[in-house]
Amino acid sequence: MRQHRRTACVIGSLLLIAAAGTSSTAAAPGPAADRAEPIPLGRVVPVPMKVEPGGPGFEITSKTRIRVGDRPEERRVGEYLAGILRPSTGYRLPVTDRAGGDGIRLRLSAEPENKVLGNEGYRVISGRGSLTITSWSPTGLFHGVQTVRQQLPAAVEKKTKQPGPWVIAGGTIKDMPRYAYRGSMLDVSRHFFPVEHVKRYIDQLALYKMNKLHLHLSDDQGWRIAIDSWPRLATYGGSTQVGGGPGGYYTKAQYKEIVAYAAARQLQVIPEIDMPGHTNAALASYAELNCDGIAPPLYTGTNVGFSSLCVKKDVTYDFVDDVVRELAALTPGGTVHIGGDEAHSTSHEDFVTFMDKVQPIVAKYGKDVMGWHQLAGANPAKGAVAQYWGYDRTGQAERDQVVNAARNGTKLVLSPADRAYLDMKYDKNTPLGLTWAGYVEVQRAYDWDPGTYLQGAPADSVLGVEAPLWTETLSTPAHLDYMAFPRLPGIAELGWSPASTHDWNTYRTRLADQAPRWDALGINYYKSPQVPWPTT
Repeated sequence: MRQHRRTACVIGSLLLIAAAGTSSTAAAPGPAADRAEPIPLGRVVPVPMKVEPGGPGFEITSKTRIRVGDRPEERRVGEYLAGILRPSTGYRLPVTDRAGGDGIRLRLSAEPENKVLGNEGYRVISGRGSLTITSWSPTGLFHGVQTVRQQLPAAVEKKTKQPGPWVIAGGTIKDMPRYAYRGSMLDVSRHFFPVEHVKRYIDQLALYKMNKLHLHLSDDQGWRIAIDSWPRLATYGGSTQVGGGPGGYYTKAQYKEIVAYAAARQLQVIPEIDMPGHTNAALASYAELNCDGIAPPLYTGTNVGFSSLCVKKDVTYDFVDDVVRELAALTPGGTVHIGGDEAHSTSHEDFVTFMDKVQPIVAKYGKDVMGWHQLAGANPAKGAVAQYWGYDRTGQAERDQVVNAARNGTKLVLSPADRAYLDMKYDKNTPLGLTWAGYVEVQRAYDWDPGTYLQGAPADSVLGVEAPLWTETLSTPAHLDYMAFPRLPGIAELGWSPASTHDWNTYRTRLADQAPRWDALGINYYKSPQVPWPTT
């Protein structure tokens, strides 16, 4: 993950041409958010798979109803949509299961045209008098809502009444993701972020159709989840952070609250307990986890690679078993991340031994193993996922190790540090972030293809992409915003949209259109000179 911190289709072009040329609004100059006309259909992030603009479009008015069927999943999505629209429009927008051909209609349907779009796909049909979102699943219905949200003026995101009008361009969108895994990691160990801050980040991920939140719950600087069988992990190991601040941890109830909030927004939480390295907070909490039986002091710096669980002690595996058991019971998702990176104080032989013992523990509690790509240097279990965080300067031998594991059945999630790491500085003047993987401007974060990035890895071995956000230098929501935006939406598009749609010149224009929305949401973003931001 981070060899760092030593101090510490033709389809895309055609659909955009169609949106620009066929829609009656596209000839107007300037960003879409600055115009009274509807946003051209499909001018959203991630860009949809197929867009067919045309017709007068749909307007939300004081008479609009949100019509759902008799399934509770439809009503939940309807209430979510109403919660977004009511404050800014000032309209009642009742959610009703009474049948009708007008208004906003949310429909779960197993008809073939929906099933072919898969579990996360959806259709939007916008016309005079009605707007219909259909999908085979609640997940797809929710993603369709995110697209409709971006088709409305940015002011729809505000919490006070705005003047409108609230018009969605006419036509049809058919959409589905390229990859099943599209996520971001939030490091709450270097600096602790309370529940409300994590929820805020979840909402940002949901807007761009991401479906995984990887929570980095333990590291040298702090342990962030209560474990009943080892209580000092949280109360002592969680009592500090980088720079010596107060730290903090999630109670089990708070963790479950985060998991439920994410699930309601169609995101799966993947908890990570990093081991055998990055474990000083645990080693400081319990002396018996150290080979010499002496607990080190708590650590508040940013160096890495100096800590290790004692591989030869039986108590180490009792510890791992207890932690995984309790964490698995709190986590409905099918994956637990066991870290494995930068175990520089663990010999290769001990690292392999440790992973051979820990992976079956994860399986015992009904979860699949995920680890950083160093797992490929051990014996990845069947069904294991390796998260690649190398970068352009990574040695060929290390890349080959990951590629060979992929050829032998290990699935990959790609997080190349010099493309997808959101904590890398944009340039030398960036006040936050790190530079060990180089500078990562917006174009660099967007301009790569997950399908071909690791030469030699089978295309079907790539599950998707993840944008990690490490927090050595980040301690507030404004800091997270500044480093995630505008790069996060680009990673989301790489994971969602067809490869044929990936074009920097068209993307940067759609990205610029997002700025008024971020302003309305209170997102503190970096105004990259590579993007033609609105001037008003």
